[in-house]
Amino acid sequence: MKTATLSLQHLLAMYAGAILVPLIVGQSLGLTSEQLTYLVGIDIMMSGVATILQVVRNRFFGIGLPIVLGCTFTAVGPMIAIGGEYGISAIYGSIIISGIVVLLISRFFGKLVRFFPPVVTGTVVTIIGITLIPVAIHNMGGGEGASDFGSMTNISLAFGTLLFIILLYRFSKGFIRSIAILLGLAAGTITAALMGMVDFAAVGDASYVHMVKPFYFGMPTFEWSAIVTMTLVAIVSLVESTGVYFALGDITEKELHEDDLTRGYRAEGLAVLLGGIFNAFPYTAFSQNVGLMQMTGVKSLRVILITGFMLVTLGLVPKIAAITTIIPTSVLGGAMVAMFGMVIAQGIKMLSTVITESAENAMIVACSVGMGMGVTVVPELFKQFPSSVQILTSNGIVAGSVTAIALNIVFNMTPVRLNQKQPSPVHQESA
Repeated sequence: MKTATLSLQHLLAMYAGAILVPLIVGQSLGLTSEQLTYLVGIDIMMSGVATILQVVRNRFFGIGLPIVLGCTFTAVGPMIAIGGEYGISAIYGSIIISGIVVLLISRFFGKLVRFFPPVVTGTVVTIIGITLIPVAIHNMGGGEGASDFGSMTNISLAFGTLLFIILLYRFSKGFIRSIAILLGLAAGTITAALMGMVDFAAVGDASYVHMVKPFYFGMPTFEWSAIVTMTLVAIVSLVESTGVYFALGDITEKELHEDDLTRGYRAEGLAVLLGGIFNAFPYTAFSQNVGLMQMTGVKSLRVILITGFMLVTLGLVPKIAAITTIIPTSVLGGAMVAMFGMVIAQGIKMLSTVITESAENAMIVACSVGMGMGVTVVPELFKQFPSSVQILTSNGIVAGSVTAIALNIVFNMTPVRLNQKQPSPVHQESA
């Protein structure tokens, strides 16, 4: 009973992240209630499958650490952009290819990681977080194109949800704080229900059990710019997961070797590939569960394994998934401001230790964020370029990421040789 309770705590700690991603992406793509219910359900189930793949260690995959996996929020903005331009089939085509790429580079990623230092990954995460904020603000108003957009009711629900989350963060500690987003969504939805703004029809129509179906949304299609985008997201996720691996290695007092990292990367690549096939999402290690582990002091693989099986079971019950689809858009928007703001904060945290190290790092961040945001706001800037070049310039996240990678090579990886150090003007004058 104690093990099950600890497993349930881990499930609740990651549950808000697990349901928010499909809700945000699904609503942005205009999915029906039935499709949205399936998307939430399959995401919950695949989070469990991905967790099990990572925990159950074998010679091919699985790092064997108590890691909980869920969909990475860094994929939300890119998926919405890809779906808006090419359709939902291109999202899953790009996820499948990115999963294959991760599997192929898993053995060598330890050597490639030097191209993705904190100044690059922090910049990419910051750009992604910033590009997500408009989605949150539109939802706070009731959703883009809503007839009651910006009404006092929607604004009140959105800011009320956000205020509730903020108060929980301010006056609670430990486990309650770790599920503040989930509690905020529940409180906002209950308030909206009392105001007669919640439609329970989707819950009533949902079945009790369903079977998963590969390519539920149709066969995948493949677009180069979408593939490049999702591959960059997958690589950034691997870098973040590497940090989680080493953190858990310290907590569990396990020394990690290159083969351990390779199996961990393969497990994530396999999870991403399966996510694309079953119309779910890219998966990565969830750091909030690491925090819960530090708080409780429990670092048992069995606890996390049971969490994985709990997620798989929940994902097969559409009734439970349908409950999440009744959350009003404005309530979702209030929670999204906090969640996406935390993505930006994570990016800033990653940059805080490197941006003051040198003027070069500051320039990398300045140009990359500027390019990423510029292309996002003015996407037609490079429309005269050849289509092969537009693969790297048509998307703000890709443009900003490529800029960061290139400038990091120029400033931090290319040796600068000067025949003679030039004296400063001050020294010349004094001479």
